[in-house]
Amino acid sequence: MREIVLDTETTGLSAANGDRIVEIGCVELINHVPTGRHYHVYINPERDMPEEAFRVHGLSEDFLRDKPKFSAVAGEFADFIGDDTLIIHNAPFDMGFLNAELEWTGRSKLVNDVIDTVMLARKIHPGARVSLDALCKHYGIDNSRRALHGALLDSEILAEVYLELIGGRQVALALSAEAESSARGAGNRPPARTRPTPLPARLTAAEKQAHAGFVAEMGDAAVWLKYETVEFEAQ
Repeated sequence: MREIVLDTETTGLSAANGDRIVEIGCVELINHVPTGRHYHVYINPERDMPEEAFRVHGLSEDFLRDKPKFSAVAGEFADFIGDDTLIIHNAPFDMGFLNAELEWTGRSKLVNDVIDTVMLARKIHPGARVSLDALCKHYGIDNSRRALHGALLDSEILAEVYLELIGGRQVALALSAEAESSARGAGNRPPARTRPTPLPARLTAAEKQAHAGFVAEMGDAAVWLKYETVEFEAQ
């Protein structure tokens, strides 16, 4: 199962008012475990950078001036996320901006399934603060690098938070191991381990003799002969 943890940074709060995306960060999860693959890009918003937004993420007009426009990266972004589930903190915000940018470039809106970790956290911790920083504090996740918001860093941190919200690292590793075993298929499974010392027989000598007589009456085609041979060789 593939999921994409996603975050964006923008010039403001409303695409309808002309605000634009300036950074996208994505982290790939397979069976809830980060694979190390990610997608990250800075984007030229083709407009000024309001002071309020700059204080949030620290991305200036000068820094973004030579970065690609969204239209130039839309294809590679869409290829990376594919049709897999998106994990987003406060999903309506990011999805609203992404869909607006995609429409401005003549592309279709995203139809991916979305898990909003804000809503998920509110179900698990009703009444508690569910900001990313608050959840990091609750779960003991180190977010000391988060002096400013950054799309890739926030995606990496959100991946850890999401893992805790769905049950913790051990649950995710168990799911991953189970999925890997299933993917190998019955024909490709590694050979079963054998005991270095066979278990002692539970049958008495008299019981074994009675059983041998019973099998002998069934003739040479008796399937029991196969297992009798194995048992004999193991002793």
